[in-house]
Amino acid sequence: MNAQRISALQLGLHWFPERPGGLDRIYQNLIEALPDAGVDVRGLVAGSDAVARESNGVVRAFARPDRPLVERLRAARRAVRAMLGEWSPDVVVSHFALYSAPSLDLYRDRPLVSHFQGPWSDETGLERRATGVHLGGMTKALIERAVYRRSTRIIVLSSAFRDVLESRFGVPGEVIRVIPGCVDVPRFAISTSREVACETLGLPADRPIVVTVRRLARRMGIEDLIDSFRQVRHTVPDALLVIVGGGVLKDELAARVAQHGLENHVRLLGRIEDDVLPLVYRAADLSIVPTVALEGFGLTTVESLAAGTPVLVTPVGGLPEAVSGLSQDLVLPNFGANALAAGIVDALRGHLRLPSADACHAYARTGFDVPVKAARTAKVYQEAVRVFGEQHSARRGGRRSRDAAMMRRDA
Repeated sequence: MNAQRISALQLGLHWFPERPGGLDRIYQNLIEALPDAGVDVRGLVAGSDAVARESNGVVRAFARPDRPLVERLRAARRAVRAMLGEWSPDVVVSHFALYSAPSLDLYRDRPLVSHFQGPWSDETGLERRATGVHLGGMTKALIERAVYRRSTRIIVLSSAFRDVLESRFGVPGEVIRVIPGCVDVPRFAISTSREVACETLGLPADRPIVVTVRRLARRMGIEDLIDSFRQVRHTVPDALLVIVGGGVLKDELAARVAQHGLENHVRLLGRIEDDVLPLVYRAADLSIVPTVALEGFGLTTVESLAAGTPVLVTPVGGLPEAVSGLSQDLVLPNFGANALAAGIVDALRGHLRLPSADACHAYARTGFDVPVKAARTAKVYQEAVRVFGEQHSARRGGRRSRDAAMMRRDA
């Protein structure tokens, strides 16, 4: 028997085309895929008026992301109140605790499901650039704790982040469900040849290319990756590292490349258009994720595999879980410049067994394609609706029993 169709109000951070990021990409993917999995959706995010047009009215912007924090929080609450006044969703879903917290009382009669994509309170510095939120770590933690403890179910990207949720916020394990991240696999599985991809991007097709697609922030390990090429170039003299992404470290990283005399071995491409990203992976012989902290899953791992390009990852957070089902050899023994250099050299010289392009693509398609995640996510939403209903019935039954006991006593 098919599960009953339900409806969900999705409270997000940004709309992906306007503010690219892993959280926002997953949010958009779910908005588009959940209806086919039995969940009707509407959403609210911080964004421009274009959000409603681009989403065909499914998602609305409650405020521009550059507005003052208090204004955004008030606008989020007003938007939730208005949405609930015209529509009655079966479940409310939080993708970002800050924008969900102001309205907790408005949907107290509905189950809440939270998508936990990392400890926002611990990612100091990063959020100020990404969200414009200037709050202390303790305040952020209190906000997160209020939302997570109110949640009927919480979805995490990896068992590593399940452990963080339990230890950092005291969430009981029975509330948590692990569902890995997802990408639109067909979008990355392009038929373009490596030579054409290199020509389009202005990259040399006659050199081994290692690519990393990362936000240029401290925890991403880009400094270590650049330093690793001081060793790589001595063993693989024609190797080229291509760094794709923007961020606060852009100028510092460019100076680091120059300081080490790596201009012929490291190229900073900066931000690129989203539709060009599959070409980047296709142009590469190898992809690498050098993160040093707070990595819940790493969507770029699956993007690379979907394009048929093997990816090496550091043993940080949920990265090993993302690739170990394909090959344990893709997980480096450590993070840092030395471990990165050794792994890259072994991979480029053929000393490391790398999965084929077909194996990479098949692994991404069967485990991490958007419809796969949407179906699993829909089941958690449905579970939350059922559990919340049972809990609500139990509470009403308990109240009736107490009232009856009081009536007998008074009689």
